[in-house]
Amino acid sequence: MSKIWVRACATSDVDEEDVIRFDHAGSTYAIYRSPDDEFFATDGLCTHERVHLADGLVMDNIVECPKHNGRFDYRTGAAKGAPVCVNLRTYATRVDGGDVFIEIGD
Repeated sequence: MSKIWVRACATSDVDEEDVIRFDHAGSTYAIYRSPDDEFFATDGLCTHERVHLADGLVMDNIVECPKHNGRFDYRTGAAKGAPVCVNLRTYATRVDGGDVFIEIGD
C-alpha cells in the first residue's frame, strides 16, 4: 500500500491542547495540537467502543474517550487507562503553509 499526504485542516482549526475530527475516504481521524504547538494524528475512534475521540477531553498529551474515560497518549497511540487496552494507530503529520497534512494509505 502506498502512502499519500492529505490535507486535514488549517492549523488555526485546532486550538492548543485540543482535538478535531477529520473524515477522509470512509475513515475517521483525530487531529491534535499539543501544548508545544505540535500536531499529531490518530485513528478517530476509540478502540474500546468506537466513539469519536474528537468529542473527548485533551490534557497535556492525553486524550480521554468521552464514553468510558479510557485514555490514550495521542503522540504514540498507547492505551493508558482502562477500559481501553488496544492502542490507537498513529499517522505522520506535517505543517505546510498553515495547513496540517497527514500521511495515510491510499
